[in-house]
This record gives sequence, structure tokens and C-alpha cells, in this order.
Amino acid sequence: MKKLVLILTFATTAMMAQNQIQEPVPQISVSGEGKIKVVPDQAVITLGVENTGKDATEVKKKNDETVDAIIKAIKKNGIPASDYQTQNVSLRKNYDYNQKKYSYYANQTISIHLKDLKKYDALLMSLVDAGVNNIQGVEFKSSTLEQYESEARVKAMLDAKKKAEDYVSVLGQKVGKALQISDNSQVNYPRPMYKTYAVAEMADAAPRETLAIGEIEVTANVSVSFELK
Repeated sequence: MKKLVLILTFATTAMMAQNQIQEPVPQISVSGEGKIKVVPDQAVITLGVENTGKDATEVKKKNDETVDAIIKAIKKNGIPASDYQTQNVSLRKNYDYNQKKYSYYANQTISIHLKDLKKYDALLMSLVDAGVNNIQGVEFKSSTLEQYESEARVKAMLDAKKKAEDYVSVLGQKVGKALQISDNSQVNYPRPMYKTYAVAEMADAAPRETLAIGEIEVTANVSVSFELK
């Protein structure tokens, strides 16, 4: 009797397992891309102060005085404390093998988040006057980036669906529901302009200073598997 029950249990389990095995769902996998071009309304300016000399204390003092003047210039231009920050500070000793002498190099880098591009020219000139001796770069951004990222994702999905429909249209089939969606987007902040400027170059360019902000591109990439009907 126990043997019969065991056989029936095994048979029932085998039938259930067989019922659970399903035929693979016909599907198509495609990728989609969505791009939104945006005129930026903000910028992140990275600037630096550099000083060299024979005495470490004197070099550091000179650098600190310049940084103090720069911070005052930033405040004078109406930039809140939350929108600027020191990124790097260094003081190092160098040896000149030709002259067989030591020298000292002091540097401080400051990043400014400028939320009103109309202030760009006035701010930059006042910073140069305060003692900035190199502008390391300008990165343009948008205050409504999340909105444009959302629009780009929608365009990416529409692009993926359109591709799938194009592929299956010649087969007499239709695109069904999405079975799997993978977001392949990467955070990227394009830099339309990025250059290091010396003080002399900035001074020469001052009367003709213009800001070509151009456009930044917000991109979304997605991979989608659709059911085929």
C-alpha cells in the first residue's frame, strides 16, 4: 500500500512539474535612445590661485590673501555661500636641479555654481581683478535637468517601440506588452567649453568677452524586450 502511495505521489509530482514547463514566449529585444537639446541657464566655474616663491610661509601668506580677496569678490557679486566651495588646497616644495635651489608652490582651487548666467562676465572680471590667475573650466548645466531627463526617457521608450514595430511589420506580427526594460543611461554633463586661461589671456580678452553657452544634450538609453503576437 505504501509502495502504491509512493508511486502515485511521484506521478502526481511529475505531472505538476510538466504542467509548469511553459513554452518560451516569442519576443523581440531592441534598444532605444532619446535626446533632448537644452539651452543651459547655469554654470559651474572652476578657478585657481597659484603662487610660487623661495619661502614657504610667504608663499602661503600670499595665496591666502588672494583667496580672501576672491571670496569677498564672490560675495560682492551676490553668490550665496552654499554655491561656492574650495575643491583643493596644496603647498609643496620643489627643487630646481639647474639652479640647485628649492622653491615653494601654493595652490587653491575654488568651484562656483553660478545660477544666473547674466552675472558671468562681471563675476569673471572681478575674480581676475581679485587675483585669480587661472580659470580651469566652465561646465554648463540646466536648472530643470530632471524634467528633461524624464522627457528623454519617454523618447527612448517610443524609439524602442518604433524599432520593434518596424522589424516585425514584415512578418505579419504585432508588438505586444513589454516583458523586460533595462535603463542603460549614464549620467553625463557635457562641457561645451573647457579650457585653462592665464591671467594675461583673460585681460586681453576682457573688452571682447562673450559667453557662447550653446546647447547641452540630455540623453537616455534603454533596452526593451517586447512580446510578439
